[in-house]
Amino acid sequence: MIVKNPHRPVADALLNVAVVGHTNTGKTSLIRTMLRSTEFGVIEDAAGTTRHVEQATLSADHDPILNLYDTPGLEDSRALSVHIKKQQAKSKLSLPVQILEQFATHVSVDDPLEQEAKVVRQVLRSDILLYIIDVREPFLEKYQLELEILTLSAKPIIPVFNFIAGHNRELAAWRERLAAFHMHATLEFDTVAFSFEAEKRLYRKMQTLLEPYHSRLQKLIDYRAQLWNQLCLSGAKRIAELIVTVACYRESKAAQHNAIAQSLAEDRLHDFVRKAEQRCLHDLLAIFNFSTADVEIQKIPVSNGQWQLDIFAPGILKAYGLDVGSAAAKGAAAGVGIDLMVGGMSLGAASALGALAGAGWSTFKRYGDEIKATVKGTKWQCADDTTLQILYLRQKHLLKKLMHRGHAAQDTLNVDQADGEKLPENWNKLIGALRQHPAWREPSVSRNNNPQFQGIEAKLVGTLLDSYSR
Repeated sequence: MIVKNPHRPVADALLNVAVVGHTNTGKTSLIRTMLRSTEFGVIEDAAGTTRHVEQATLSADHDPILNLYDTPGLEDSRALSVHIKKQQAKSKLSLPVQILEQFATHVSVDDPLEQEAKVVRQVLRSDILLYIIDVREPFLEKYQLELEILTLSAKPIIPVFNFIAGHNRELAAWRERLAAFHMHATLEFDTVAFSFEAEKRLYRKMQTLLEPYHSRLQKLIDYRAQLWNQLCLSGAKRIAELIVTVACYRESKAAQHNAIAQSLAEDRLHDFVRKAEQRCLHDLLAIFNFSTADVEIQKIPVSNGQWQLDIFAPGILKAYGLDVGSAAAKGAAAGVGIDLMVGGMSLGAASALGALAGAGWSTFKRYGDEIKATVKGTKWQCADDTTLQILYLRQKHLLKKLMHRGHAAQDTLNVDQADGEKLPENWNKLIGALRQHPAWREPSVSRNNNPQFQGIEAKLVGTLLDSYSR
């Protein structure tokens, strides 16, 4: 028998979920998004890309909870419906599900309905069905026939609305038509514009329809929520580390004007900033399981591991809401010579000598380099405020995009505009504090345990995560 006992013990049993629907509605895309991986299955615009049933497993802390089965599309629901009705007319079988079982068992390999038979076999082996709907399509006869056939299986069905962004009218029409089939436990789950809340709602609807699996699904919900929060926090902390690394960068800068030396120093700083951002970009993609090999597929504006819009490109200030007049046409300047003793204002040699004379050992130990540099007429070359602001805003915008990007997305990821992203409160004070601690450029136990550093990191991370749901 293909049909399983719905009342069997499920304390340790895996829940089997069949992902079904018409061709090209996003079945493989749904599973990719739930797995957070671009490696499952094949996605193409052509119909019938999935030709065989493929399986993936979701676990909670190494404990397998459910199997997802990606099924071929139901390409000829009309012919299947006609065949089943003929079988019903001449069969003595009393239950509709027995008609489906008979069909799945006796279809030959070369039968025109073999594709549909693969789907039916998996439906009968599963505990629940996710019926994927492309809401951009009108409710045609083929969808009605598919639903009529699937309901014969006597399995719970959750209609899943895909590609819903910007299609509220079509979504409402689909809800109305499904109500006629007494299907009200529907779900909005866009495989392109991902929302973790939608994923949680999917598991909760399964809990409602499959009471014996409630505790197992709750374990999965709790684990996936913890994993998701850790993922987002890791991304935010990585961005904070980038800001710390660049803000703490410094090298001495002679007071005398030397164009060649100044140009070389700026080139070194530019190179440092670009490479630091490049490493951060690579790590963010890896955190959200978008590898560098996926960049082209995902249409992320990156070339050879670097942003296509360079951080020092003309116009980048305006793109990130930092239009400061003519400077916007020049891009971020990166280098600025500042006197770190007074946060960028000129101190003067006489004042520096007075500070040196009156300083205790602890003060001299902390600010001795700055005092001596000022006495010698030297300033420090650091990343300027504009560069740091763009770094923060661009990574913040990318983080939000990655958090809400399904692994089936094929559209271009637009991160060339900041969409009104905001800097943390007291930004200048945060950056000023970082500039005063060049040793913080590299992670260390003493740095990470320093209360001042912890406070700065918390503010940087908090602003990255407070404007949208985790």
